[in-house]
Amino acid sequence: MTDNPDAPRAICAHDKLEIFTDGCCEPGSGNGGWGFAVYRDGLEIASGYGGADETANNAMEATAVLEAARWVNAHAAEAVVVTIWSDSVYAVKGCNEWRPIWRNNGFKKITANSRLRSRGIADADVWRAIDAALSRSTAITVSWCKGHAGTEGNERADRLADSGRLSIAVKAPLKRSR
Repeated sequence: MTDNPDAPRAICAHDKLEIFTDGCCEPGSGNGGWGFAVYRDGLEIASGYGGADETANNAMEATAVLEAARWVNAHAAEAVVVTIWSDSVYAVKGCNEWRPIWRNNGFKKITANSRLRSRGIADADVWRAIDAALSRSTAITVSWCKGHAGTEGNERADRLADSGRLSIAVKAPLKRSR
């Protein structure tokens, strides 16, 4: 996690923050990355990234939102208005539409088919953590933005997510075929 030294003043209750998030995954290796970039008045003030192996793109998109919300809870005043932007429809709908349903169902999918009833949702541990992090502040909104459309924050989050993915690739030993 990095803070921008050019943005030294503390985050105050009257500030408005925009946080862009992104996740990525390389299908062949299963290495994935997440990243977020925090902006105040158009200036990047902080960022973070990380990665995981044996993961999926949707898991990394959700993890990026989770890490952004955790950053807000750790660094911003409670009344700060925050918009977390994601180019993932899955992450945005998960936060805004499905999360309350999943919470009420114990983070399980409830279906009419008795053989499939009460199946766990994908990445339930991530969604439980997102629920806890977003529930701490009523001033956090999760919104969709078009990816790869030239939006500075989205492009920055994309590069950070790729850095997270590459950090896992560096740690993983090469698999050699014989």
